[in-house]
Amino acid sequence: MAEITIKDIFTCTQCGYCCHGETTVSLDDNDQRRMVKSLGLSEKEVKEQYWRVTGKIVQMKTVDGHCVFYDKGCSVHHGRPWRCAQWPLHPSLLLDEDNYKAISESCPGINREISYEDFCRKLKHLIDEQTIIYC
Repeated sequence: MAEITIKDIFTCTQCGYCCHGETTVSLDDNDQRRMVKSLGLSEKEVKEQYWRVTGKIVQMKTVDGHCVFYDKGCSVHHGRPWRCAQWPLHPSLLLDEDNYKAISESCPGINREISYEDFCRKLKHLIDEQTIIYC
């Protein structure tokens, strides 16, 4: 069998659909370090300019209904949180074809040229091989 890669089922187009909304994902410690390094700023500068901190929860700020980093694409794509990197390849897609249809209709990066069954087989393989890791 040929090697299965994420690109067989998904290639991010940085369309920004998943970046829109009034909330963003929470950042764990690794996300925070990766983002600081990617931006080349001090943690204090990143925290002041880009993060919303509520108690122990750190999230990216939103601006005009979208993530602060969205500007015709993700301006911190290589330093983005793991949850952003995993989206839309969430295990729930394996359980609910209607969920898959809804997400694939809004996400141009999902390979719609393969069947739902083939998509699920490949996604399950990537999860089992820990190519896609869910923390």
